[in-house]
Amino acid sequence: MTRVASIERKTAETQIKLSVNLDGSGKFTGKTSVGFLDHMLAHLAKHALIDLDVSASGDVEVDDHHTVEDVAICLGEAVTHALGKKAGIRRYGWACVPMDEALACTAVDLGGRASFVMNVPFTSGKIGTFDTQLIDEFLRRFATVAGLNLHVNVAYGANDHHMAEAVFKAVAMAFRMAKEIDQDRQGDVPSTKGTL
Repeated sequence: MTRVASIERKTAETQIKLSVNLDGSGKFTGKTSVGFLDHMLAHLAKHALIDLDVSASGDVEVDDHHTVEDVAICLGEAVTHALGKKAGIRRYGWACVPMDEALACTAVDLGGRASFVMNVPFTSGKIGTFDTQLIDEFLRRFATVAGLNLHVNVAYGANDHHMAEAVFKAVAMAFRMAKEIDQDRQGDVPSTKGTL
């Protein structure tokens, strides 16, 4: 079974090509023109054990919002296509990841019912030049498009970069667990409805 997908999106604001292999080795390639987003996507790929290639350009002279949002949309679409009917997956995943003084805990359900909750006590509006509110925007859009029930909580932390990095690593680890093939299921869809 090959769980791969490629997405292209062109608007007046962004041009994006994205491909994902859900059974990869954790390799991130490409650039989004938003440095901090690239840094977070590299963590996502590495710790979810997916291969992710992204080529994105956008109107970053306005701000990073459109590029961040549209990359999330493309990632959500690619994950949806790559998961297919979701036969045999674990479906649920969870992780708690420390990053120095910060602790992020996440839980995900790949059941197709999009919902997103995030509680992260960021202390400022920026991480370098990156708007911290775009972390919420990226994860919310990804969860909505991919049909994820995604909960993200940082119990404590003082450094915004550490909290953001812990969040992306925890999301990655939870997603890695949820998308894994469960041999005990023998290809069965993990739902009493028989479909996800």
